[in-house]
Amino acid sequence: MLPITQRTLAPGVTLRVVQTKKFKTSMLSATFLAPLTEETASLNALLPQVLRRGTQDHPDMEALSAALDDLYGGGIEPIVRKKGEVQCIGFWGSFLDDAFVPGDAHILESAAALLGELILRPAGEGEAFVPAYVDSEKANLIDQIRGEVNDKLQYSLSRLRSLMCQGEAYGIHKLGSEAQAQAITGQALYARYRQLLETAPLHLYYCGSAEPDRVEAAFRAALTGLPRGQRQPAPVTQSIAAPAGEVRRFTDRLDVTQGKLTIGFRVGGGFREKEDVARAMLFNAIYGGSTNSKLFLNVREKLSLCYFASSSLVLSKGVLLVYSGVEFSNFQKAEEEILAQLAACQEGKITKEELESARRSVMSSLRTSLDAQGRLEEYWLGRFVTGTGFTPEELAAAVEAVTLDQVVEMARQVRLDSVYTLRGRED
Repeated sequence: MLPITQRTLAPGVTLRVVQTKKFKTSMLSATFLAPLTEETASLNALLPQVLRRGTQDHPDMEALSAALDDLYGGGIEPIVRKKGEVQCIGFWGSFLDDAFVPGDAHILESAAALLGELILRPAGEGEAFVPAYVDSEKANLIDQIRGEVNDKLQYSLSRLRSLMCQGEAYGIHKLGSEAQAQAITGQALYARYRQLLETAPLHLYYCGSAEPDRVEAAFRAALTGLPRGQRQPAPVTQSIAAPAGEVRRFTDRLDVTQGKLTIGFRVGGGFREKEDVARAMLFNAIYGGSTNSKLFLNVREKLSLCYFASSSLVLSKGVLLVYSGVEFSNFQKAEEEILAQLAACQEGKITKEELESARRSVMSSLRTSLDAQGRLEEYWLGRFVTGTGFTPEELAAAVEAVTLDQVVEMARQVRLDSVYTLRGRED
């Protein structure tokens, strides 16, 4: 088991340190947590992009690149993520681990200092960012929002989430909307920046060979200028039961040659204990979350109703999403079979081979996350968002203990909510 140390550096500021010598690079990140709202989603998404353009000491991209080159070619990138109804914004960096640096040089402290500089000392004069940076990154954000339609699968999933969860924060895109982005001003962006600095929970993360005390000291020094005070608690994602009555149906038509069928289910909430998470993950792997799942082997392979058919489970929200690519003429047949495979799970029609294959798949995925720094960082950010602390190894052990009856019980919690189809203009 990789040793994990958690420390509170200030109210609402948490540091997690994964100490290991298995990687040649060290990874560190700083992530602010904010509730997803219509008013702030695009502001939050734009902020790290603007901050990454320059600092007081490194006022442009060229100067920042030179500073990173001095750290043996390290990198720091802005990142925007959505975890349930929580928007996670900040930076992650990757640098040569000190265990592999020639001589007595140390990179950790310098890397943390540069990360802190990006967060606390942005380029600009007074209470303002550089206007050219705001305008340029605003245009890039708008292009990114507009460009989502070019990936028809992701577009379909985004449309399902927004339509299925109208009026819920989960329905808001992590980048906000084009209209919100268009309305951003430099003054509003800077005001939002100060608000996040002063009130948002902050998750700090490090994975590398350094001792926890040294990592804590490096982050404390780098974030000396961070406003002190009582930060807001981490945002909580709300789970809502499927509405009573008929299934809601939505359709868009675009110039596409392959249809997309996406189906949304409500699964309830309460997935905080590792045993509950383990049961949900194993059910999803049996149903549609693996290459040996019922959806893959039956809907795709045996019946050839879909080009692909998979499912994913958003535990923090209690939402199950099924996504598939289909011929326009097969929409109804594919939907019927997708629901039939869910019914099979709910009726306990799961073979021992299906159960054990899914178990191996989930446990392997959890254990291989220990071999990828990016996946580890993503995992621990998820634990911070949900307020849980079990390790990948502990979750894998819980998966190993799940019984067939528990999987069936989990399947019976699933309720159909919405169906979204993306069709061609003339079909």
